[in-house]
Amino acid sequence: MQSVVDFARGPLFAVAILVFVLGMARHVVLQVHGLITNKGRRLQRVSWLRMVRESLGWVFPVRHLVRGTVFISLTSFVFHVGALLVPLFYAGHVVLWRRFLGIGLPAVGRVAGDVLTLATCACCLFLLGFRAVVPRARQLSRFGDYLVLAMVFVSFATGFMAAHPRFNPLPWTGMYLVHILGAEVLLVAAPFTKLSHIVLFAFDRISLVHWQLRPGAGDRVAEALYGEEARV
Repeated sequence: MQSVVDFARGPLFAVAILVFVLGMARHVVLQVHGLITNKGRRLQRVSWLRMVRESLGWVFPVRHLVRGTVFISLTSFVFHVGALLVPLFYAGHVVLWRRFLGIGLPAVGRVAGDVLTLATCACCLFLLGFRAVVPRARQLSRFGDYLVLAMVFVSFATGFMAAHPRFNPLPWTGMYLVHILGAEVLLVAAPFTKLSHIVLFAFDRISLVHWQLRPGAGDRVAEALYGEEARV
């Protein structure tokens, strides 16, 4: 079993990282190429300060919260924060990034990492239930949406149990192996699923360039969909 674990966290992990980096780099290159070739003239007319401010407004989407969707929006926000911070800054993961990529990232404390991990797991379950139970969300959901949430949950839950053996129903080595394999599946799947918006988010939210919206158009669309209370 130990030889399998060593292979999974060694060569197999290196392959997963390579697929992730190359796949995400391809997305970035295509987006930048599209901006330069197809939208170059519009970029010259864009207010860069306003574009950055608008994009950051989606990172912390307080002004975009709509009555009746606040809880689900906050849940989704916490899910994204945890799904990004835990893989990057959890102490055990920082060692891996230094080993394979030579990047020395700061590590969050164990308590903070555990809280983020459990919060992400809870958000995964809630979002899965929301998509399965609420008719509007169920109609918009595809198999891939459920699969991505399930994969994230498995990776985070097994990681928490591997880090806390007293909560582990399986032998530690087995749980650790499941966690490694689950994380590697996520890395490989990321460039080919909605997880790709890890890097595409910054491009997709540049509405002044991509969507060609006029000033105030977003508020008018929100008002048409949700009523005047959606305006900020």
